[in-house]
Amino acid sequence: MLIIATQKNVRQSPRKVRLVANSVRQLPLEAAITQLGVINRIASVEILKTIRQAIANATNNLGLNIAELKLNNIIVQEGPIYRRMRAVSRGRGHAINKKTCHIQVTLEKIEPPVAESKES
Repeated sequence: MLIIATQKNVRQSPRKVRLVANSVRQLPLEAAITQLGVINRIASVEILKTIRQAIANATNNLGLNIAELKLNNIIVQEGPIYRRMRAVSRGRGHAINKKTCHIQVTLEKIEPPVAESKES
């Protein structure tokens, strides 16, 4: 069972957010949360918010425990770009592109191992 949480239009470039997402993508859920608390980047706050949102979806909507969950995937996609101008000499303007991104966190329920019966 997959639990998905999405944070849209985060006001940070996707490249900066992917840098943090790649560092915690392969970790267990509890280790990822503690690692994001230590990383000194603004993107870690946004990813941590999205992970906590996914955990809240799992516990409130599906009645799952945090111990039953594992981090399946973190996807960072490009969002819309806000285009602004900065006035420069001779009546011209230089472009300023303010990039945004969408963060999607997918949690997965850990299936307990099935015990095989021994027949002799």
